[in-house]
Amino acid sequence: MPAFPEAAREAVGDATLRANLRHATHTIRDKRARAVAELDDWAALREAGRRIKDETLRHLDTHLLRLEESVTAAGGTVHWAEDAAEANRIVTALVRATGETEVVKVKSMATQEIGLNEHLEAEGIAAYETDLAELIVQLGEDRPSHILVPAIHRNRGEIRDIFRDKMGSWGRPAPEGLSDAPAELAEAARLHLREKFLRAKVGISGANFMVAETGTLVVVESEGNGRMCLTLPETLISVVGVEKVVPTWRDLEVFLQTLPRSSTAERMNPYTSMWTGTADGDGPGTFHLVLLDNGRTDALADEVGRQALRCIRCSACLNVCPVYERAGGHAYGSVYPGPIGAILTPQLRGTASEVDASLPYASSLCGACYEVCPVAIDIPEVLVHLRERVAEEGGKGHRLERAAVKASTWVLDHPGVLAAGERLASATRKALPKRLPGPGARQWTDHRDLPELPELPAEPFRDWWKKNRP
Repeated sequence: MPAFPEAAREAVGDATLRANLRHATHTIRDKRARAVAELDDWAALREAGRRIKDETLRHLDTHLLRLEESVTAAGGTVHWAEDAAEANRIVTALVRATGETEVVKVKSMATQEIGLNEHLEAEGIAAYETDLAELIVQLGEDRPSHILVPAIHRNRGEIRDIFRDKMGSWGRPAPEGLSDAPAELAEAARLHLREKFLRAKVGISGANFMVAETGTLVVVESEGNGRMCLTLPETLISVVGVEKVVPTWRDLEVFLQTLPRSSTAERMNPYTSMWTGTADGDGPGTFHLVLLDNGRTDALADEVGRQALRCIRCSACLNVCPVYERAGGHAYGSVYPGPIGAILTPQLRGTASEVDASLPYASSLCGACYEVCPVAIDIPEVLVHLRERVAEEGGKGHRLERAAVKASTWVLDHPGVLAAGERLASATRKALPKRLPGPGARQWTDHRDLPELPELPAEPFRDWWKKNRP
C-alpha cells in the first residue's frame, strides 16, 4: 500500500465511492445520535467504560491469567500467540487436527489483522466468511473498508453483480434474475450460507469481550450468522486480542449498553452470544482460545498511546470523521481504518513503513472522534504523540525539516545574519515563489499558499525602526 496521502488522493477522485460513504456514514451517525440521546446517564456510562478499561489494562497480566484458569476449568484450552505468525500456526494446527479442510468464520478484526484467511488458504484450508458484508468483500476479492460495515464502499448494484458473478464458484450460486433489492440480496446470501453452516465441522470466531471471572466469551452481532458459527460446529477456535478481557460480569454490563448504541444505534444487539468452555450435548465439544498479542504489549508500554487499547470496535469515530468520509477505509492500508486505525495500526505495526508513518497525519485533529468515543479515547492527543514519534525517527521529509529547523535556530541566534536575510527577502520579494521547492518543503506548501507577495514589506522592520526612531 502507498502512504495515506497518495492513497487518499486517488480515493477522493472516485465520485461513486464518496457518494456511498457519505450516504452510509451520515445515516449511521444520525441514528447513533438519537440512540445515545435516549440515555440520561450516557456521560456516566462513558466514564465508567473508560475507568474499567484503564484499570484492566493496568493489571492486564493478572486478569489474563485469571481468564486462562477460568476457561481451562470450563473445559476449554488456552493458547498464547506472541505475533501473527504464531497465531496462524496455532490455528492451522488445530484445524488440521480435526481432519477438516474448510471452516466457517464469524466476522473478526483480529483474524483479519493476522491474515488468517490467506494463511489457511495457503495451507489448503478454505475459510468462509459468513457475515453479509464480509461475504461481499470475500466474493469480490476486496478488502474491508469499515470496522462495522466492511462493504460500506459498495452500493446495491455492485453487490448484485458480485453475487451473480462470484457466488457459484464459492458454493450455491445466486438465483436467476437476482435484482438489487435488499431483500433479494439478503435471501441469496442466506441460501448460499445455509449449506456451509450445516456442513462445517470447525468454526472460527473472535470475541467482543472475555470475562475473566468466569471464562465467558461474548460476541454481539445483528444477523444470526455468528450464533450459527458458534453453536453448530463440533470445534470452535476463537482468536482474541489480549485487550478484550474485562474482569467481571458487572463490568461487562457497561459495555453491553454502550457498544450497541455506538455501533448499530440499537438499544441492544439482536444476537448476543455467550459461551463458557464446553458442555455435553450443547454447542461445540471442543473449544480453543488463542490469546493474541501482536504488538499490544508494546502499545501498553506507551503511557499516552495505550488508551487506544480501550477501543471496543464500535466504529463511531469513523462515521463522524471528515477525512474518512472522503477518503474511505482502503486508504489507511490496514484492517483498522479511520481515526482509531490511525492511532492503533502504527502502534501494533510500528512506523518503519511509509504507510504506517503517514497514518498519524491522516487527520484534521477536529476532535469529533473523541466526542463520540464511548470509552473516551483522546484520539487527537495520541495522533499528535505519534506524529512526534515519527518526526523523531526521521521519517520521509522529517530529516529535511529537522535540518531546516536547526538552520533557523542558528540564524535566530545570530541577529546580524537574520538582519541580512530580512534585507535580502525584501529586495527580492517580487521573485519569491508561492510554493517552496523540494519534497520536504512542499509538505508545508502543497496545500497552503505562502503569504501574498505585497504583504512582504519593502524594507525590514529593523531598518524602518532605525530610520523613524533614531
